[in-house]
Amino acid sequence: MTGPIVLRGGTVLTLDDTHRVLPGEDVLVTGGEIAAIGPGLEVPAGTTEIDATGGIVMPGMIDTHRHLWQTAMRGYGADWTLTQYFVWYYLEWGKVFRPEDIHAGNLLGAWEALEAGVTTTVDWSHGLQTTQHADAAADALEAVPGRFVLAYGNIQDAPANWTGTPEFRDFVSRRTGGDLGFQLAFDVTGDPEFPEKPAFEVARELGVPVTTHAGVWGATGDDGIRLMHDHGFMTPETIYVHSTSLSADSYHRIAATGGSASVSTESEQSAGQGYPSTWALRQYGIPVSLSMDTSVWWSGDLFSAMRTTLGADRSREHLEAHAKGDTVTHAALRAEQVVEWATRGGAAALGRPDLGRLEVGKKADVVLLKNEHSPVSFPLLNPYGHVAFQAQRGDVHTVLVDGRIVKRDGRLVGVDLPAVRRQVESTVEHLRGQLGEEAWAKGMNPDVPETKILDNPYTYTSYQSDTTHGG
Repeated sequence: MTGPIVLRGGTVLTLDDTHRVLPGEDVLVTGGEIAAIGPGLEVPAGTTEIDATGGIVMPGMIDTHRHLWQTAMRGYGADWTLTQYFVWYYLEWGKVFRPEDIHAGNLLGAWEALEAGVTTTVDWSHGLQTTQHADAAADALEAVPGRFVLAYGNIQDAPANWTGTPEFRDFVSRRTGGDLGFQLAFDVTGDPEFPEKPAFEVARELGVPVTTHAGVWGATGDDGIRLMHDHGFMTPETIYVHSTSLSADSYHRIAATGGSASVSTESEQSAGQGYPSTWALRQYGIPVSLSMDTSVWWSGDLFSAMRTTLGADRSREHLEAHAKGDTVTHAALRAEQVVEWATRGGAAALGRPDLGRLEVGKKADVVLLKNEHSPVSFPLLNPYGHVAFQAQRGDVHTVLVDGRIVKRDGRLVGVDLPAVRRQVESTVEHLRGQLGEEAWAKGMNPDVPETKILDNPYTYTSYQSDTTHGG
């Protein structure tokens, strides 16, 4: 459905430069853009009308770092640490993924993102062992009516190797330059020889950004940031994923060169990259966007990202105050700010000022949160607080991408979920067959370390009831 569309009578979170909140107003979409915002708008004949009364109309959310190819293994690694993730994907089993498995994961993950109101997703696609895998990833993204950026990576080979092959150059010439965005995705180990330098030079030659896992405990740290900076490869377009476990010097270098951070709080809290970094990033003025990382562990929606980010940042603020004997009486990070990070923050990181806000002339990527069947939908008192703490994917009523309805009345439009399910089931069957049942079960259920119970200085005698007093 691509004709004019009007969302009537919702609370509009514009996320414009002044963050106007407009209760009871309409949003008119024509030709893929926001045409008008206001009360009681007159609309062209034949306009599709959507009743947004009692709901929140907001910009589509933007995820700047998600490994879509892993979505076919949804929940498999729920009890992993980062070490177990690295061993499974990097060292042992990541190499058994076929192109069709990459396609299945991307297809499922792309639809999952749209269903949750994430209209733009960066596919941090580091499972592209061959250009056949890359074509499969791109094919899946182009089959789904959302906005996607393919961040091309290959964890099975060194960045200098795979970016230097004729096959990679052929892929770039064939598959980039259209609607599908493109980045290079690789990490910098901190090796003094800087083996990643040729890959940065390729990115510079192609004119594409680099997205890199930075500040990941035990894997990437200050040495990598220093090498990037000293060789002139830190740019305003660079996205530093996680950005935990870094020194003040590294944060200063990121801030000075205009880069941004993609924070995956659910991931950082659970896997061990380091404490979620928004508490530090705010001190250095580093722009923030939000991301979900991977559905092999965590949820695939930015409501969880906003909620956990607020919790982690505020928890750190309280903890540090208590250590000094102080009390936090006013929270520094507000719900409004994390909603901005989930929308405008992602748009800024991707260099897309036409996304992430509802303004006349901007792209019509729009989300309506409304659920008449839920008691959580009312009262609507603090719209930003409602988005960050109350809403969830089941409340996403309508999603528009480029003025096209891709979800309406709580259901995706134009998706063949049975076909997606068949592809994913084929991938799961393949992986289980490659691993064998013992390795499959072991991977899903890692050993639980023994918990040492601390010695208790208090001893208790057996309790005797006092029957003489009616006990």
